[in-house]
Amino acid sequence: MKAMVVSLPKKIALLLCVAVFYTTGASAYDSVNPERNAAVPPGQIEWKPVFPRALFLNRPEITVMETGGLAGPIEYQDILKNKERAEQGLQSVLLNSDVFALYGKPNARTMGILGQYSLTEIEPIMNEFVKLYDTANGNRKIIPAFYIIYGTCWPAGEIGILSTTIVEQYITFAAERGWYVFLDHQIGKYSVAEATKKLLPFLKYPNVHLALDPEWRTTKPMKEIGSVTAEEINEAQQIIQNYMIEHGIGGRRMLVIHQFNARMIKQRQLVKSNYERVQLIHCSDGFGSPKLKKETYAYNAAAKNIPLKSFKLFLKPMVEGAGYDIPIMKPEEVFSLKPRPYLIMYQ
Repeated sequence: MKAMVVSLPKKIALLLCVAVFYTTGASAYDSVNPERNAAVPPGQIEWKPVFPRALFLNRPEITVMETGGLAGPIEYQDILKNKERAEQGLQSVLLNSDVFALYGKPNARTMGILGQYSLTEIEPIMNEFVKLYDTANGNRKIIPAFYIIYGTCWPAGEIGILSTTIVEQYITFAAERGWYVFLDHQIGKYSVAEATKKLLPFLKYPNVHLALDPEWRTTKPMKEIGSVTAEEINEAQQIIQNYMIEHGIGGRRMLVIHQFNARMIKQRQLVKSNYERVQLIHCSDGFGSPKLKKETYAYNAAAKNIPLKSFKLFLKPMVEGAGYDIPIMKPEEVFSLKPRPYLIMYQ
């Protein structure tokens, strides 16, 4: 085996230079049951740029009215101002920015990079990663984010919920720095609706976004890959939208759905991504070589009904035998994926 030399800042280099090549390879899909993996050869993917059209609301045009009934004449400029104000609040945060997230469960050293460091320790690490990606994405901005496992799937599909005190510590820390927080629910034995509703109270914080991970929607975690349906994803979006309207929460929020296996999202072609208050993000999950990860991404790219994509990378974990990316892809390689991902996360 030969270690890979990476010319990067010290802290980041220590995290990334663990990559080595194995003759057996590594799976970007289901490492327990490889036969379940279904990838679409990249050559079969017809790619068309999605930016920036998909980032705007598909709203009906407001027409000019000559009279305003009992309210009197309506001025054309007033109509334009109202339309602009409404759309500005709902416009995607991804229009001019990418999001870079560190994934994990706070205080759980075996569950992602976020769990291996305290808040004060993770800040300089975050800043160095952000510098790398800010250099690679041209004149677009980078918004740092914590990607927190809020609901952890336990044996038999039970869910362990992270304490509100810890969640709010991370939300406050992030908000003070202009960072986002994604709260990820692994669903377990519960319904997607139940998992989604558990996350809703945190939407009162303007920097909070939500995520659901179908891999763990199961009563047999680590033994089988879970799944959700298109109908359930659509229902989750509707639940979020209704909650925001009912509670007077402005703007749009992202909802991230993970996938690395064909069975994880059933009837994927029926997933909707046109909810006015929810920005659906399709995350390409799974560890392995760049070749395998690109095949997974190509399979997800085929879902044009979910045009905004995300890409997840895996650092060497603290758990012996757990999978990770070998070698890990560089920021330039990540942004060269088609279509480009707008949310990048490291576990």
